[in-house]
Amino acid sequence: MSEAAKVLVIEDEEDIALIVRFLLERQGFVVEHVADGRAGLERIESGPAPDLVLMDYMLPFRDGMELVERLRAQAGWSSVPVLMLTAKARETDIVRALEIGADDYVTKPFQPEELLARIRRLLRRSP
Repeated sequence: MSEAAKVLVIEDEEDIALIVRFLLERQGFVVEHVADGRAGLERIESGPAPDLVLMDYMLPFRDGMELVERLRAQAGWSSVPVLMLTAKARETDIVRALEIGADDYVTKPFQPEELLARIRRLLRRSP
């Protein structure tokens, strides 16, 4: 990777957001964090697309499923890899997220090295 990959993190739990930011920045990623679904939607609708979006399923104001749907419909964002990082571990939630357009799904609590491996895999696949 010649240029640092940009990751948009949409996560309302501050402790999780701090851990993810630390983990990613230590690996050379550029991290932008927004703390709720409304701010996430505003970012999707107004800003340039990042290289990857990592988001929670359960967010204040708008949930992750709505954000994935909106992201997939937004010009320039349709091919951005989306990794859901969430406490929702039911099979129906996982299947719904993948069917709606998420590229991968990791449940909390997560293993840092596994999360990094999944992010790297998604970034290798993206155009």
